Amino acid sequence: MDDLMTVVDWSRWQFALTAMYHWLFVPLTLGLSVIVGIMETIYYRTRNEKWLHTTKFWMTLFGINFAMGVATGIILEFEFGTNWSNYSWFVGDIFGAPLAIEGLLAFFMEATFIAVMFFGWKKVSPGFHLASTWLTALGASISALWILIANAWMQYPVGMEFDPGQMRNIMDNFWDVVLSPVAINKFFHAVFDGWVVGAVFVCGVSAWYMMKKRRREFALDSIRIAGWVGLVGILLTLWTGDGSAVQVARVQPMKLAAMEGLYKGKPGQEIVGVGILNPSKKPNDGQDPFLFEISIPYGLSILANHDPHSFVPGIDDLLNGIELTPEGDTIRTDSYAERIAIGKRAHESLRAFDTAMAKGDHAAMEEARAKLKEDYRYFGYGYLDSPEEAVPPVAMTFYSFHIMVMAGGYLLLFFIIAVFSSLKGSRLWEKCWWQWVAILTIPVVWICSEAGWVTAEVGRQPWIIEGLMPNKAAISAISASTVQLTFWMFAAVFTALLIAEITIMVNQIRNGSDRNEY
Repeated sequence: MDDLMTVVDWSRWQFALTAMYHWLFVPLTLGLSVIVGIMETIYYRTRNEKWLHTTKFWMTLFGINFAMGVATGIILEFEFGTNWSNYSWFVGDIFGAPLAIEGLLAFFMEATFIAVMFFGWKKVSPGFHLASTWLTALGASISALWILIANAWMQYPVGMEFDPGQMRNIMDNFWDVVLSPVAINKFFHAVFDGWVVGAVFVCGVSAWYMMKKRRREFALDSIRIAGWVGLVGILLTLWTGDGSAVQVARVQPMKLAAMEGLYKGKPGQEIVGVGILNPSKKPNDGQDPFLFEISIPYGLSILANHDPHSFVPGIDDLLNGIELTPEGDTIRTDSYAERIAIGKRAHESLRAFDTAMAKGDHAAMEEARAKLKEDYRYFGYGYLDSPEEAVPPVAMTFYSFHIMVMAGGYLLLFFIIAVFSSLKGSRLWEKCWWQWVAILTIPVVWICSEAGWVTAEVGRQPWIIEGLMPNKAAISAISASTVQLTFWMFAAVFTALLIAEITIMVNQIRNGSDRNEY
């Protein structure tokens, strides 16, 4: 068992490493593609050469980042087969379908039109080139859509039925998977987050030009476009973030409880604005979960249910079987101890089905199938050894969520100031201190974006598929030493890629500052 957990832990760390490196590039691709499309649209309408130069400059940075994103993204998909083969078999045609569509549709769409975007300036008409730029941006968003549909299914598995004969889940409703409310909300939240990342990047780089007193008009033009994209993006990100909180409260209540360090819920539940968790706190131990906290009255009830007087269950409540229905009603349901017992019963039914199938006993097969179907909703709990094993890492989930929220609030303020200070007559962008604020906001927006993903993924532990399969049941039959070796290999390669991208981008920005026009 110890070796098993070592393999699980190292495999999780490897996937987390790969995913977090990949997410450094993805949101910038989503955001820059839209900003470049707007800039080229202005050039197409005005035929002003300054907008052509502006478009080409940011397009070059987009291309550098796009290449790095592709390189890291391919590794992620391979890891499902190398490190998580049991998972891949268990849900192969459900999880694989969105990824296949992403590769066949979105990736080829991006590859086709990005070639025209970069090499077709004098080979195609201006209108066709503009369409190619926007289609590249659309392709990037469609690519994100299918990947996020696959991820959302892991958080909220729908549209499938378990086939005991194949020992795997089979998709029975494609549209339930694609149109899952979790998937739709997650997609828009990620895309709008990308707009914010791209806008901060453009504002920060432009502020550097202002600081160096080079290409002032170019910098201010870029800031005006990016400022509005960022302001719209952060407002929509906050809106979809509210929708995500409602979805999490309905389908992943344990994640929401961990996000707030909430153990005992109540009607009119406050939300923690700032707090320090008690590191010795355990479920149902009676200790205070916080060493220090500043809370907002009724905040969590409003966030989760849009009702200031609604009940929000905590970790202890959920372990004891108290939660909300999708309609927001408080109910008594199966405790986690009961779920584990039902899950183990489902495992017994599956073994009975397998034995009956080997003997060709069709009556016994149907009896086992019926029992399995009745208990399958808690199938994954049968792998757990105790109810407490279903509680995610509370500290990491809590702190990453609050870092994301605080950084998001800062970004909203930043873009409000950025937009109004970019209007004619304002001199704020001439101030050195504000230029430094814009430059230092670049790491802030990435911390915010990465913290959001940490919240989403760590908060659903120990599940690789919510309620159906924990991580320890999903891994491949490989040694811990093999995973350790590939972890450090990937760490070295991805770090080298990140350094290469930063170096190339910095050189491109510096070379661009030598130009005197605009």
